[in-house]
Amino acid sequence: MTGRHVGETLRAGVELGGAQGAIAEARDFTTSFLGRCAPPSGSWPERGVDAARLVVSELVTNVVKYAPGPCRLELALGEGVLEISVHDTHPVVPVARPRDPGRLGQHGMEIVLALCATVETEAVAPHGKWVRARLPLG
Repeated sequence: MTGRHVGETLRAGVELGGAQGAIAEARDFTTSFLGRCAPPSGSWPERGVDAARLVVSELVTNVVKYAPGPCRLELALGEGVLEISVHDTHPVVPVARPRDPGRLGQHGMEIVLALCATVETEAVAPHGKWVRARLPLG
């Protein structure tokens, strides 16, 4: 784990393996990060922390399911907005599927898009991508 404070933004990142344990590790890393940079009131709203854990879980789950190799999770917090960035080695961009209440699974990007203010994908040469989601915590 790495971490640094830059201006008013606290940042931290962690390398995760590509196995199932990476999902739980990413959620725990997020909880710990938010606990270390609590607002003056003492803690983030439970709903915001739960939403952050869910978004991280969904993004890292996509990596574990579809991308070969490890991934990197980076978190940046400034002015009550958490930027969640996940890098993997697979060039294919995750997409939300059309609504289908009968479909089991594959709702991850729908959840991420519903909770986050923005979601962007950046291709990385020669392969791979970053997926960045901005989540208001208040």
